[in-house]
Order: sequence, then C-alpha cells, then structure tokens
Amino acid sequence: MAQKFKTSEDWLNFDRDHLWHPYTSMIEPLPCYGVVAADKVYLELEDGRKLVDGTASWWSALHGYNHPVLNQALLEQSQKMSHVMFGGIAHQPASELGKRLLDMTPNVFDYVFLADSGSISIEVALKMALQYWQSREEPNKNKFLTVRGGYHGDPFTCMSVGDPENGSHHMFQSVIAKHFHVARPQTEFYAQWDDADIEPFKTAIAENHQQLAAVIIEPIVQGAGGMHFYHAEYLRQMRKLCDQYGVLLIFDEIATGFGRTGKLFAMEHADITPDIMCIGKALTGGMMTLAATITTKNVAMTISGGATPILMHGPTFMANPLACAVASASLDLLMQKADTKSGHEFIWQSNVARLETGLQQLHDIEAHKAVADVRVLGGIGVVEMREPVNVGKLQASLVAKGVWVRPFGKLIYVMPPYIMSEDELKTLCNAIIDTINELY
Repeated sequence: MAQKFKTSEDWLNFDRDHLWHPYTSMIEPLPCYGVVAADKVYLELEDGRKLVDGTASWWSALHGYNHPVLNQALLEQSQKMSHVMFGGIAHQPASELGKRLLDMTPNVFDYVFLADSGSISIEVALKMALQYWQSREEPNKNKFLTVRGGYHGDPFTCMSVGDPENGSHHMFQSVIAKHFHVARPQTEFYAQWDDADIEPFKTAIAENHQQLAAVIIEPIVQGAGGMHFYHAEYLRQMRKLCDQYGVLLIFDEIATGFGRTGKLFAMEHADITPDIMCIGKALTGGMMTLAATITTKNVAMTISGGATPILMHGPTFMANPLACAVASASLDLLMQKADTKSGHEFIWQSNVARLETGLQQLHDIEAHKAVADVRVLGGIGVVEMREPVNVGKLQASLVAKGVWVRPFGKLIYVMPPYIMSEDELKTLCNAIIDTINELY
C-alpha cells in the first residue's frame, strides 16, 4: 500500500518527475508552484506565501475560492447522491440547473445538453449541426466555417475548427478534418466599424454555403487564440449572412459567458442570438467540471424528427449531480440583485465594472518599448508583448511579487475573480508593470 508523502518536498519532487502538466515538456518542464489551499482571491503556497490569483483558475473561479455557499451545495448534494448515469435517469439537480440556464438565456433557446467539459460541449454542438442537416436530408452540408485566431478546445474535432496555424495544434494538421477558415475580424471592439472587415467571411459563406453545416465563433473575445477583442457589428453581419445562406450559427461562450465581458453573455454586445450556444468554465464557479450546449426548438425537433432521431452523444459524467447542484448555487450567487444605488441591477455587474476600472492601470505600461498593445474589456486585461515571453522567468518574477498570472505566447493577461478588491487589483497590475520594467 502506497504511503502518503511525508513532506511537501516529497510530493513536489514526485510531481516534477512523474506528472505531466498542460503544455509543458517532461525533459525541461516549466516550474510548478505547490498550492496547498485557496481562499477568496488567494492561492496559498506550500511555503506559506499567498498569491493574488489573476487568472481565476483559467477564468472559472468567478466568486473566488472556498466560497461557503458553493461548499455547502457540494456537501449537501454529496450526502444524497454524488453521481448517477443520465441515460434513462432524471434527477432534480439537473432539472434545477437546466431551468436556471433557460431562464437567464434568450427566449430562442429551449433545450439543454449538460456535458462534462467545455470542449465536449463544442463536440456536441458540432454534432448537433451535422445531425440537423442529415435529418433534413442534406448530408452534403458537413463542413464548418470559422475565423482564424479562434480556439475551441484540444480534442481533434475542436482543433479542426480552431486556428489551423495555432502553435499548439499545427502538428496535427495532417490528421484532423479540413474545414473553412477566413481572416479573423480586424476592427477592434471600441473602434469605428469598417465594412471591409466582413468581406472575407461574406465571400467564403457565399462560395461554400452548400457544404456548410454551421459557422462557429467565440463572440467578441477570441480567448486562447490571442485575447483579441473585435467589433460587435461583425457578429451582426455574420448572423444576417448565416440566415441568408441557410447556415447554422454556433457561439462558443465558454470563456466569455457569465459576465466576463461586462454583459451576461458576450453575444449581448451585438444583440443577436445563435442557433447553438456552448457555455462552461465559470458555470460552477470553478468548483467542478461542467458545461452545457444550449439550442433552439428548431434544431432539437429537426434532429429528433430525422432518420436517426437521437443525438449521438452521451458522456459518462454528463449532468453529474454534484456539479449541477454547485452550478445552480453559483448561478444564484451570480444573479443576486445589487443595491439600486449602485446603478446596476446585479452585483456581478458592479463587480465587473470595478474590475474594468481597476484594470485600466495596465495602460501605464503601454508606452514601453517591449509592449505592442494594452487592452481591457469587462473583467479582462491584456498586455501584448512584441515578442513571446519567457514564461518561467516571468512567472518567477510575478510570484516573487505576490501574484499568480499564467502568460502564453506574447500575452500577459488577467481575468480575475469578480470579488477582487481595488487594492488587490492594484497589487496585480503593479506586479505586471514592475515585472515588465525589470525584465525588459
């Protein structure tokens, strides 16, 4: 029987020698910092240091860590039923979560598929689109159109609709399915709209619509593909063209949903809706893995009336009761009403507005010779460097200053928990600015 590790050095050494972390090498792995606890916006290291977490555990822990309401929801559900298969079985946590999701999303949506991770929700959305056209006896509509710079997850189908030249996916190009990609939108979110921006997409959908099952895109913010913020008019034009040419539209709101961009869902910036929407990450407040694919009655009934009247997907842990219970508690926290004096209807709106104001401090580093751009939208702050950063060296400097940030490529970005205070935001921004000044 394996014994527990006696010291933190023991388990950290085992981690270094045997556990494969994301996007790293086992020969020269990036340094890993041992975390033993997390509370509110702080990560506690094994040596006792506490770091302000600027990434909310890859954008998911919007309420912060160790929240008593989420802890209680998890505890209560665990004492009833931690998991049960969803095939042929229904349970109250799934129904309660589904109702909350339909109540908070636009009225065009009627059906919810509860997946077990964000990338699986994308797989489900793509299958929905393909089965929709098969059910309409148009099987030749089996391709997807998307924009470059996108990211929809790491499974093979998700990679096929991501950026084909993305650094983490290019090595798989010989085996993944080939779809259509156009130049990503260039008009920035706050800029004056340029009609020429939609022309590549307009040409592609006009020429290929007879093969297209759907268009898929991250609305307003391209996340892991470059933290690019683009103009809402691009989405409005895209919706019109999808309607004109009879192509379904899929929005990947996994990173942008639940208030991150200043709207409850990023699509609200454009005041449009897709045919299928994927959500995840912040759905459970960072407590459990869970995602959902939400769609319209038209899509669901068309699939259900086809030659194969069942959606061909069924993850083992879909609609996990623990995750559903925590997600419902998280959404209840999210939708708490604000003090009317604040000028916002919900507390999250006040919090994200405070984040957006605090993150403006990052513009203080904008003139630095090594900085290409600084941009802020809602609870997202991005410093784009001119050259790819040395992740290990940069993180070591940030940790020494008491903050946790996970850069990638040329980007030093933050998406803090919504509860982060003004002083904690200053600590976060100052650490980034001081690190850039020191290292560059």
